[in-house]
Amino acid sequence: MFSPILGASMLKRAQAKKKVTIKVHDLRTYTKDKHKKVDDRPFGGGPGMVMMAQPIFDAVRKIKGRRDAKVILLCPAGTPLTQRKARSLAKLKNLILVCGHYEGVDHRVETDVIDETISIGDYVLTGGELPAMVLVDCVTRLIPGVLGDSESLTEESFEANLLDYPHYTRPANFRGKKVPNVLLSGNHDAVKKWRSEQAIVRTGKKRPDLLKS
Repeated sequence: MFSPILGASMLKRAQAKKKVTIKVHDLRTYTKDKHKKVDDRPFGGGPGMVMMAQPIFDAVRKIKGRRDAKVILLCPAGTPLTQRKARSLAKLKNLILVCGHYEGVDHRVETDVIDETISIGDYVLTGGELPAMVLVDCVTRLIPGVLGDSESLTEESFEANLLDYPHYTRPANFRGKKVPNVLLSGNHDAVKKWRSEQAIVRTGKKRPDLLKS
């Protein structure tokens, strides 16, 4: 399920330009179970299955080797992924992402292997694969040289705790709905002022919590 995402658009170009190297590892290749199982029933009973410690311990040890790498578990119990967090992760040389699944992972993985647990939102998904892809996309685009226009990074949503300002393109009049005159004026200072004001207005309407943080 990773191939279509990692092999398209910005992520594909980033890898082609050797700005980032992304590798997907199958935990089943690290399990010692003869049936290639990576999960088992939870002690104490209850529904679902729990990912076993052994495959994850051995996979992380093998993949990490002697490199300095931060090991991140993707699961609902983690701290929220934010733009600020993505910027800090983009500065690191190596990341190892462990995708939670089923009812979760053996807690000994969290206490002995994982450096940080991250969530992409307060909801439950089938597994950590989609959150891992979100994190990879979010972090990769912040690596210098990945995006063609570096200025686009500084004017995006959540930079400076503001949502992005409204954008328009041609035609200037679409079915009676016109582009604000200031954007057609050619006055760069006026455009900059309008965009700044609109970012605040838009944030106040859609995400007022950001203005309080």
